[in-house]
Amino acid sequence: MVGKTELYDAFGELIYAVAKADGFIQNEEVGKLQELLASHTWGKEIGWSFNYEREKKQDLQTAYDKALYTCKEFGPSPEYPKLLDILQQIAAASDGIDSDEARLIHNFEAELRRKFRVDLLEGKWMVKD
Repeated sequence: MVGKTELYDAFGELIYAVAKADGFIQNEEVGKLQELLASHTWGKEIGWSFNYEREKKQDLQTAYDKALYTCKEFGPSPEYPKLLDILQQIAAASDGIDSDEARLIHNFEAELRRKFRVDLLEGKWMVKD
């Protein structure tokens, strides 16, 4: 069972993947992330996960796949709209949203919607706090 700690780790992994999608992580993206996470209850945990992936120089696809898997396993969360907003703001922080960043964000949202739609049809849907 995936809990909130793993979910927030996944948020950091996904933010890392989006920041890296255009080739490298810019200082503006890191600054925007710090600004956005300062007011988030789990900001330190999300930031830790982002920094861990960054220090490891994790492959973008691996970080994305791990995050997507975790979010799918966790299920629906009222945190996802905020995450998508953070992803957009991180991507836009340095010279606007690049097509690779936009594609990654779009694919993540589409994959979650597809998974939750199937779960809803199969009667598996439950919102978690």
